[in-house]
Amino acid sequence: MNAKRTEPEIALLLRMIDDAYQKAAWHGPNLRSSIRGVTHREAAWRPKAGRHNIWEIVVHAAYWKYAVRRRLMGEKVKSFPLKGRNWFERPDKLSGGAWREDRRLLEDCHRRLRAAVQELNRKDLGRKSTGSRVTNAVMIAGIAAHDVYHAGQIQLLKRLMQ
Repeated sequence: MNAKRTEPEIALLLRMIDDAYQKAAWHGPNLRSSIRGVTHREAAWRPKAGRHNIWEIVVHAAYWKYAVRRRLMGEKVKSFPLKGRNWFERPDKLSGGAWREDRRLLEDCHRRLRAAVQELNRKDLGRKSTGSRVTNAVMIAGIAAHDVYHAGQIQLLKRLMQ
């Protein structure tokens, strides 16, 4: 059985999304490490009424990983496990279990996005997904930047809590 050889461009994009989400990277904390050790009460804390909390940022990041994967795969809009899109008011239920469930959602969305990227080939990278204004390569690089951006926001929120 031959393992699929990953093309260099795909390997680079996989590294970018992994560095931004879960691997040690030169830029500092990635998204997953930024939420490590955050309790459900800390995740629900808001710096001010009407501002997003860590919990909402986590679900927002999960949603966009889902949306990018869906676009890459050419899938029609399906239901994200939560009602709504983009930003989701959290928590509806303040509990450690609910926080763990939403962190698992983020993990699952990342794993599924990564699998979709790994299935692409060089030619797919230059294409635009239906309804997209950018190429698949730009969209994948963008989701990595999205994770790093929100990891920084979470780091700032954690400092503001102190």
